[in-house]
Amino acid sequence: MSDGQSAIGVPAAAVYALGMQRSDVTRDDGTWMGLSLDVQDRHQPGLCVFTAGAHLLVSQMSQPVLLAVVDEQHEGVDFWRTDGYRSFVPPLRADAGRALAGSPERWAHRFAQYLIDSPGSPLHEGRWLLSCESPLRHWRHADASHAEYWSSILVDGRPNGYIDWFLHAHSWEVLPLRPMPDADDSRVKAYRKQAREGTLPPVLLWWVSGLDCHLILDGHARFAAAVAESVEPPLMQLHRTVPRDDLATRTEKAVGFYEDELARFAELSAVHGPAVPDGAATAGPQLVRLLHDLYTAEQPTWAWPLPGGEKQWRRIARAVTDSQDWPCT
Repeated sequence: MSDGQSAIGVPAAAVYALGMQRSDVTRDDGTWMGLSLDVQDRHQPGLCVFTAGAHLLVSQMSQPVLLAVVDEQHEGVDFWRTDGYRSFVPPLRADAGRALAGSPERWAHRFAQYLIDSPGSPLHEGRWLLSCESPLRHWRHADASHAEYWSSILVDGRPNGYIDWFLHAHSWEVLPLRPMPDADDSRVKAYRKQAREGTLPPVLLWWVSGLDCHLILDGHARFAAAVAESVEPPLMQLHRTVPRDDLATRTEKAVGFYEDELARFAELSAVHGPAVPDGAATAGPQLVRLLHDLYTAEQPTWAWPLPGGEKQWRRIARAVTDSQDWPCT
């Protein structure tokens, strides 16, 4: 076995000291919506995405967690989930749920600490957003119960399944990284009481662009409890944002657009008279939106080339599936 490889050929995770700066991100009205995390000195995360052409591998500390292959029509992803994933979040006690209930900001800081402290998290150098807002909340029809909606976007995988990009475009699905517990599971029962009380801790999600799907990093039992009680699960979503080395350039470009618009309106005013507005009422809100997107918009997930390429990916697939005929391609 070569250095940096595990027994079945998954690249070993390199562990680095991790530095991170946090800053609050607010909506236009000034209310809090998330934490911007500026991570330094971690070149490869413990929970890492590898690619080999159309084939993907998610591993955690050298253990395969998820294998996936994009179908030829690019309408979805076949996947195989192993039992290798371990949450880096310690069990969340009921008293913590009561103490932090109604405060997503405090929950975000707590999860940020778990993310920075654990070598098995997906954080690597760059900028991230950890937000209490998620697009998943906005697509439930008024006539659908929470139980119906949240069950419908949960991807089944026992242990394999399919992420449907055709019917669920733009990341409107949630994939558990381990089997979902039943409603009568002891942990789910305990969380169901918190769900009824409104003290349920958030479910931590990670948006992975290569899958166009949200992965559950922590909170499988809490998600199941919310579905069982037909309430909206509190969510905390993690995704990459604009890298720091691009931030200044894109900020300058946004400000330049604003200044160009004001100059254009000034030229129109010089020709047509003072009835022409100065343009600030139009360009100002556009500038605010552009700057806000620099801190919140999703950026593609980083992935590392899998050493050995597709041949190595298939070797890992044979090992974790016990040589079953998967994928059927």
